[in-house]
Amino acid sequence: MPYRERATGLPGVVLWQDDAGAAPPPTRILPDGCLDLIWDGSRLHAAGPDTSARLHQSPAGASYAALRLSGGTGPALLGVPADALRDAGPALEELWPAAPARQLTEQVAADPAGALRAWAAGRLASREVDVLGPRVLAMAAAGTPVAVMADRLGLSPRQLHRRCLPVFGYGPRLLARVLRLHRALDQARAGTPLVRVAADCGYADQAHLSREVRALAGTTPRDLLGLGRG
Repeated sequence: MPYRERATGLPGVVLWQDDAGAAPPPTRILPDGCLDLIWDGSRLHAAGPDTSARLHQSPAGASYAALRLSGGTGPALLGVPADALRDAGPALEELWPAAPARQLTEQVAADPAGALRAWAAGRLASREVDVLGPRVLAMAAAGTPVAVMADRLGLSPRQLHRRCLPVFGYGPRLLARVLRLHRALDQARAGTPLVRVAADCGYADQAHLSREVRALAGTTPRDLLGLGRG
């Protein structure tokens, strides 16, 4: 089966699975403000948060099961601040002591999706997610200016930036840019013309949208959307 997502019923936790196929093309992975815990069939590793897109080449026949962790859930469950994982993909045994890393790896190898969800549920029951995470995520997703976010949270913009680093891996301004890019791509994939997408999503104009796509995704909007150059 191709890529698919499943709700877990756990706040900030989505289960995703992907089967690469016999001749998988390179995949452009866009930043999304999340951390992932990924089983690739042989090991567990953490991924992200990315500050820009990266190309990933899956081996032929690879099969993945993973948790996407948003709103500060990732650092709480993994026990590692998000900025320590920025633009990195360490194996779990590099982050945890050998015994618990080996135990979880063995459980996930036996039942990838079930064990990952059970682990997340158990950790959420015993760990506290920074309450700042869901609030900042919601405001950033709505396009709230950073100064307004800070004021609503009773913080200065500089304090908010520092608080966001261990939760998201980067500050609220970059988080808002990343989430705005995903809003824009969702609209464009639904058939909205790029000039209208730019206006609806708060870009100054279509050229501004193109610059942001180049900066965060490393390509043009048309190439990213598979529209060619016509």
